[in-house]
Amino acid sequence: MEISRPAWAPVSVVAGVVATAHLALAAVPRRWFDEDLMLTIGRHHLDWGAVDQPPLTPLLARFADAVAPGNQVVLAFPAVLATAAAIVLVALMARELGGDRRAQVLAASGQATCVAAAQFGHWLTPYTLEPALWAGLFWLLLRWIRVRDDRLLPVFGAVAGIAAQTRFQVLALGIVLLGAVVLVGPRALLRRPLLWAGVVLALLIAAPTLGWQAAHGWPQAGMAQVVAGENELIYGGRTLVVLHGVAVTGPLTLGLAVCGLVALCREARWREHRFLAVAFALLVAAVVLGSGRHYYLIPLWSPYVAIGAVALQHRREAGARRRAWPVVAFSAVLATGALVFTSVMASPRFADELATATARAYADLPAEQRARTALVATPYVYATYLDAAPPELGLPPAASTNRAYGWFPPPPEHQDRVLFVGDLGRLRPWFAEARPVAVVEAPTPLGTYGGLVPERTTIWQLTGRTAAWPVIWEDLRDLTLTPR
Repeated sequence: MEISRPAWAPVSVVAGVVATAHLALAAVPRRWFDEDLMLTIGRHHLDWGAVDQPPLTPLLARFADAVAPGNQVVLAFPAVLATAAAIVLVALMARELGGDRRAQVLAASGQATCVAAAQFGHWLTPYTLEPALWAGLFWLLLRWIRVRDDRLLPVFGAVAGIAAQTRFQVLALGIVLLGAVVLVGPRALLRRPLLWAGVVLALLIAAPTLGWQAAHGWPQAGMAQVVAGENELIYGGRTLVVLHGVAVTGPLTLGLAVCGLVALCREARWREHRFLAVAFALLVAAVVLGSGRHYYLIPLWSPYVAIGAVALQHRREAGARRRAWPVVAFSAVLATGALVFTSVMASPRFADELATATARAYADLPAEQRARTALVATPYVYATYLDAAPPELGLPPAASTNRAYGWFPPPPEHQDRVLFVGDLGRLRPWFAEARPVAVVEAPTPLGTYGGLVPERTTIWQLTGRTAAWPVIWEDLRDLTLTPR
């Protein structure tokens, strides 16, 4: 199959516009708790793993924080780079499939106007990096199908291993892709020794974080049930989660993906790529039945967007005349609106007031008590806000029994007093006295997250600890945001 030259100039313009917009918004003050968690792990708890976070994103956050402490633009740079890279990779996928200049630009536009990608494209989180990594995997796979160069397969394995150090969902992708190839081909792929060398390489790269999970009792496995329960509170059930996932895809992204899936199933020319339709069905079923988050499927759309753009090219070449620009323009408007709305979603007001009030309470402690006072917060969202607060506030590192924090070390034993932020819940019986010292009533940017985060936050002083910290931690550590 002859392929067109890469449409570098127009695709670079699309990617550049998106990157510039995200970098501009990255300069606006923000506090997004998932990003704060990455920064916190990178600063204080960097290891081969955490409860539900492999180490790559925290490592990037730590590097950015070391290069320019407190600089939001530098912190956002890896995320913005990944967002732009995903756009270029989708265009390259369209090229591998025979897409001309117009199809490549349309595919790039489909990725660029994805609403969810616009929302989180400048937050340094694992789900921001994931679309580029998955797009890289799909591009390597599509290129192998076209050129049959087995040297691509170990590279595929290396990228898959790096993706596993970002989020574990890529392991499910690998299993599903292998199963789909077994079912519908191209089975020649399975007979390539370098494919299995790539699988081994991926597992070797992922081994340290998998080892961390094994050593700590596989806490990631417990997150599936927790996410399902939180989805019931936030969305109201699996159907609404799926509908939300569709809504944040965007009309152009979704429209191209649907065109791509239809072409895969109906047109003979896509026979070698039909395994992608099987993989899509299996992954969607896994996310729905497993009650995954609405954004879990966002990195999956890229190959279907590329196929859809090329399928529309085939119709155009056959004489069909349909204008795509109105959908492109409308999708761009929606994506821009989603991007602007992130300044509301990640408003720093609540986090800043919480950190300021806590710092004030900590500073009011007598000097001789501060060394004996641990800073503890529940839920973990509060702990991330405190840990990511400006250093000039003078707050010590925060501890928590909730989510990832519960698997970090508890406070040192000499700290027998606590400045506690949040709902005392089950912690109260472990102390002889609890005295409220402040209340923060600033609303969180998105309300109470379906009741998962309280509307009012109390800051307490706790004294008279009745057991050792490891005993308390073992009893109170859990993954749920709501008190049990």
